[in-house]
Amino acid sequence: MAERETIEKVKDKQGALSQIQNFFTLGYGTKEDLRELDRKLRDLYYEDLRDMRHIWEDAYLAALDAGLTASNRDFKKVIQVLDRVMEKVRHADYGYAGLMDRKGHIREEELARVFNYDRALGNDVESMKEAVNKTSSEAEAENWTNIPAEVKKIKGLLLAFENKWNEREKQFRPLEI
Repeated sequence: MAERETIEKVKDKQGALSQIQNFFTLGYGTKEDLRELDRKLRDLYYEDLRDMRHIWEDAYLAALDAGLTASNRDFKKVIQVLDRVMEKVRHADYGYAGLMDRKGHIREEELARVFNYDRALGNDVESMKEAVNKTSSEAEAENWTNIPAEVKKIKGLLLAFENKWNEREKQFRPLEI
């Protein structure tokens, strides 16, 4: 039901030219609008992740300057996972299927489902931003006692987000017979 609501919202925002295009191309304009919305959303997530990485690098350098060696490996692991997740978000599949694609065509419902799925991941991005900012604040205040626990928490949040992102393609092509 949520997919239908998303499609209707997109159609309501379309102008007369898009509606004419939809009529003659069997809904292609709506599909393109859904792809474009999802791309913009993913671009915002990528920018947030990139900003988090810059903040994290500063906190990592502060930890190195303070001689905090216990969390070095975890700090580096967070940077590696951030880089990997950023590239997955940046280069994610966006719902095109070729004319003779064996897996089948991508319909409006699948595109709306993926858009809704990506939009729901925004909560995860926000919680990661809060945790990174909290860790950065702790590092600036040189309060090193809580840092190792926060680093592990952020690593866990990132890995959970990556797992959810990996499940994203199943929204395009559910395993149905």
